[in-house]
This record gives sequence, structure tokens and C-alpha cells, in this order.
Amino acid sequence: MAIPVVYNVRSAKERWMSSVVAVIGIAGTVGVFVAMLALARGFQATLVSSGLPENAIVQRAGSTTEMGSFVTIDEVRIVEDDPRVARDGATALVSPEVVVIANIPMRATGTDANVQVRGVTPRVLQVRHNVKIIEGRFIRPGVAEAVIGKGAHDAYAGLEVGEMVALGAGNWEIVGMFDSDGSAFDSEVWADASVLNGNFDRPPNMYQSVTARLTSVDDFDDFKTALRDDPRTTVEAQREQEYYASQSQIVTTLITVLGSLVAIVMALGAVFGALNTMYSAVSERSREIAVLRAIGFGGGAIVLSFVVESLLIAFVGGVVGCLAVLPVNGLTTGTMNWQTFSHLAFAFRITPGLLMAGMVFALLMGLLGGLPPAIRAARANVAHTLRAL
Repeated sequence: MAIPVVYNVRSAKERWMSSVVAVIGIAGTVGVFVAMLALARGFQATLVSSGLPENAIVQRAGSTTEMGSFVTIDEVRIVEDDPRVARDGATALVSPEVVVIANIPMRATGTDANVQVRGVTPRVLQVRHNVKIIEGRFIRPGVAEAVIGKGAHDAYAGLEVGEMVALGAGNWEIVGMFDSDGSAFDSEVWADASVLNGNFDRPPNMYQSVTARLTSVDDFDDFKTALRDDPRTTVEAQREQEYYASQSQIVTTLITVLGSLVAIVMALGAVFGALNTMYSAVSERSREIAVLRAIGFGGGAIVLSFVVESLLIAFVGGVVGCLAVLPVNGLTTGTMNWQTFSHLAFAFRITPGLLMAGMVFALLMGLLGGLPPAIRAARANVAHTLRAL
């Protein structure tokens, strides 16, 4: 026979001060836990969303990032000639690209930070159809013009449409701003690839990656095999989404590990708070426990009752923590992408799965904080307590 849950609710209300302390401790821990996971999820989602399922990125074989790769113009033409590459009329939807790093002051602090500058061709907007010009226009080929991502506009000083910005050995006119639906491209500046090569003293007709839009997602394996087996090339293809997912691993793992360590330390404090609350309940209700045992409730029922009470407190704490952290969803922040050594703007992303993880974490703290006192209550000497009445 189990003790009614309403008894636990009334008991928690009777000791509301200690219950509130336990709720606050658990809520704070859950809030930090969910926020850190949302930070890692947001960073990962920003990079992964940069890739399109029908796109393949081609780099030097063995290269893990664009910064460490180079692709010749002849290899670009081999990619363009592949029958699996989509076309707009006679034009292959292929975007050969150059990637460099430039220093531009941050708006918030005024200190220099690395911005990723991508050299592109006019075909890039067809290859990456998730990028849209939202202000001004796109760059003209062969001219020192640039377009900025809206994330770069918000993060860096001096990046305004119509203004001039110094990049490398030259000055560039900012002629437009683009939006890539929150992907990593939003933190970049785009310019003409050939002009960018010249300004940064790079060899002409040399690129670091080639992004190709395939006619079908299913064509990737054949496309990859054809490039790998072609004796004229030393390049390797990778699905664009997989490439950007791999770029997020270092920072995502770092945030997750550090966030988990902080949450574990806070959880220890919250568990001790719950232990204190439940041990106090056992001490104050020793006579009630003895009476319950005397009228037929077994030790198992007593243990279950105290565990349920602790879980109720933890559940409330978890709900409060999840509600408290919801306002940070969509909040934009930024950090260094250790793969490219450039600043990346991204947003906290709180998902139903993260909220569920937060609630599970809260209930685990409640279980750890409630089980020892519950066992102590079940082992109390009934006869001795009743004689003391």
C-alpha cells in the first residue's frame, strides 16, 4: 500500500522555506546546464546549416580545412566538366573560392578580431541558394567590391553598405549585405576571388576549395570516386554538410565538456541542498513516520513516499530552471572558430530535447538527494519513537 502523493505535497508546503532553497539550487543548475548545451548546439547548427545536401566541397586530398588546401584552375575545370554537376544552360554550377583572414575592429570592444574573407565568383549565389542579398547589390567581377554577411555587419565596426574597408593591400567598397539564414557565411565578407588573390599576393588562378552543386544528392558517391580516380587531380570531395559538421567538433566538444563540468559542480551543491531538506523532513516527521508504520505502511512505502517528495521538489526546480533559460533562445553571441581562427557569430539554440535533458538532470538530482533520507526514514525504530509520544 502506497502513501498518497497529496501527503507529500502538503509536507513540502509545510516546510516551504527549505523546499524553496532546494528548488532554487536545482533551478540554477538546470538553467546553466541547458544554457551551455544550447550554446554548443547553436554553434554546431550555425556551421552545419552552411552546407546544402546537394552540394559537394572539393579540396586538396588530406586537407581538413579550406585554409590548408589549394586547388588549381585545371582541377576546377575538371570539376566543371563532370557530368554529375548541375548546370544553368551551359554554365556549370561550380564556385571556386579563396579564403583569407583579415583584421577588423569589433563593434563592442574596438579590438581587432579575425574576419574570414571569401573570394568568390558570380556563380556562388546559384551554388549556395541559401544566400540572399538583402541590401544593395552583389559584387561585379574584377572590381574591388565586397558584400558583407549580416552577422559580420553586426559584429565588426566599419562594415556598412556604401563605406570603404581595408582588406589586404587594397581598399574595397561595400556594395551590399547578404543573409544566409543564420549560417557561418553570415560572419564573412565576400569579394571577387581574382582581385582578392592579387591584394593578398597569392598566385593567380589558384583557389583553396571548389563547391559544386550536383544534379542529385545520390550522385555524390560517383562524383567523389571520379575525382579520386582521375590521375590529373589530387583532390578529394566531401559532402558540404559533413564538412561543416566536422568544422564544429572542436568548439562544440569544448563547450559541452566545460558546461557539463560546471553543471556537475553546481549539481553537487543542489544535491546537498536536497539532502538537507529531506533529512530535515525525516527529523521533523519521525513521529508521523512511526504512526504510518504502525497503521500498516511498510518500509518500501516510506522510502517511495520520501523519494516522490524529493522528486516533486526537483520537478518544480527543473521547470523553473527551464523557464528561466528560455529568454536566451535566439540570443546572438560569438566566439573563435578554432578550425579557421576567425570570429563566428551564432545564436543560442534551445530545443525540446535540451529542455527534456534539463528535466531529466533535475529529477536525477532529486533522486540522489531524496533516496538516502528515505532509507533512513524507513529504518527508524518504530517502537522507540512511539514510546516517546
